[in-house]
Amino acid sequence: MIKKGFSYIGIYFLHLLSFLPFWFLYTLSDILYYPIYYLIRYRRQIVRKNLLNAFPDKELAEIIQIEKKHYRYLTDLMFEIVKLSSISKPELLSRVKMKEHEQVQAYLKRGESTISCTGHYGNWEMCMVVAGIEFYADCNVIYKPINNKTFESWFNRLRSRFGNTLVAMRQTPRQVIATKNETTMFCFASDQSPVRSEVQYTLNFLNQSTAVLMGLEKIARQTNRPVFYFEFNRVKRGYYEIVAIPLCLNPKQTKTHEITDLFFKHLEQTINKQPQYWLWSHNRWKLNH
Repeated sequence: MIKKGFSYIGIYFLHLLSFLPFWFLYTLSDILYYPIYYLIRYRRQIVRKNLLNAFPDKELAEIIQIEKKHYRYLTDLMFEIVKLSSISKPELLSRVKMKEHEQVQAYLKRGESTISCTGHYGNWEMCMVVAGIEFYADCNVIYKPINNKTFESWFNRLRSRFGNTLVAMRQTPRQVIATKNETTMFCFASDQSPVRSEVQYTLNFLNQSTAVLMGLEKIARQTNRPVFYFEFNRVKRGYYEIVAIPLCLNPKQTKTHEITDLFFKHLEQTINKQPQYWLWSHNRWKLNH
């Protein structure tokens, strides 16, 4: 009960914080970077290990530069997500722009449902909120529940403020069936790690053997919905673009693992361009040990 009370206090504080202008939040971010990186050293061992394994050809000095850029962005990301609690729709749309998404819109306007997939790259939370605003369909965002249900409820309110439907990962098949007669877009962040007992497939991703989730491919092949990779690019501080890239337009004609392989190929290309914006602090390869 006490823990829940502290959670509510924390959420109330974060909501108040969200009313501050972006320039002030970024000033706080600049300050917060130093204790998080140098004093608290938040997950620095995991980040360093992940970067060294992902980029074996890079010198240590370059790895450290990517690492520092990652932490500077991580503090920005924290405040940008908090800002979602009160940001207006016009300001949000001025900061995140859709590009090359006409093909997705065409499917949805014809009443044909689609699937989008992305990774934990850039501000995926902000970008998925904008996707739900921009497209002519109910946007079903698949998420992995967290242990603190109070904070999970708050996060889901942020994600659904402008109309997105939040679907817990294990409820995805049920939601697909429940909405089969509606025009929907199911959105997957497919770079998370499965639990050991559910590993069905591993591939090479960022120079490492990587156990991957198969939900995206299973739903795509079962429903034959066209799949688009949403590439999130950070244009400058606080501004993003979403590029909709056709990944597979006829999933039933694909071979087993083909869609999964294509997704991770595209995600790796995105990461290689600007690696500091991927979530390196996640212990992504814990199953390798």
